[in-house]
Amino acid sequence: MCRWAAYLGSPIYLEDVICRPGHSLVRQSQGATRCHTPVNADGFGLAWYGERPEPGLYRDVMPAWSDSNLRSLTATLRSHLFLAHVRASTGSATSRNNCHPFVVGRWSFMHNGQFGGYEDYRRHAEALIPDDLYCHRKGATDSEALFLMALGEGLETDPAAAMAAATAKFEALARQRGSAPHVRLTAAFSDGQRLYALRYASDEHAPSLFHRWSDTRGGRAVVSEPLESDEPGWQEIPAQSFCVFEGAEVAINPFRPDRQRTAA
Repeated sequence: MCRWAAYLGSPIYLEDVICRPGHSLVRQSQGATRCHTPVNADGFGLAWYGERPEPGLYRDVMPAWSDSNLRSLTATLRSHLFLAHVRASTGSATSRNNCHPFVVGRWSFMHNGQFGGYEDYRRHAEALIPDDLYCHRKGATDSEALFLMALGEGLETDPAAAMAAATAKFEALARQRGSAPHVRLTAAFSDGQRLYALRYASDEHAPSLFHRWSDTRGGRAVVSEPLESDEPGWQEIPAQSFCVFEGAEVAINPFRPDRQRTAA
């Protein structure tokens, strides 16, 4: 599975999350400790917000630890809100269009996890992407399809409900045409003002997710794995949760698309 990290707060250099910590995202690309695939070498990506509403985007297919451009970029870029991702493919090709984050307008999105047997129902999933959003379908991942489906479900106006509706539709397809585990999912996404995250699984094995506020930096990191193994203050986000981070405020609410699917 992939690893990712996001930050919201006072502007910092991207390297303070991505490269410099003892268990930074780049280090996790070589030696993750809280997933079955310790090496995440199928590409990486960054989305960061600056003075314009739309985020900047940088993605490549090289392993994160071997890209000198990534080191240079993160050492010179400062941002108040950014998303970063290192990829371990669950089946789709290693290509730039399949690297996270994905961006449409002011929205950025990244995902870790899997929808069981996706290749068996990929065509059916893509049919659920609205026509006016399908032009943004550049790659072949379930992650990008989920993002576009959520935009079609009203991500702009009600992010929690949109993600629940899109996840419920994906889970229904996985149960009908795919295989177990049907859904294992963490995701982070943003509109440039708030940072959203969720943790969900159809079984008892939701991917790990943590957050921590730093008084020194004046901001919050939301990560697949803590950035320092011995650093206090990291809080694990419970499974089946939807989170909204805005300034120093945190709201964590239940996320149960399985109940929505059953009700439908």
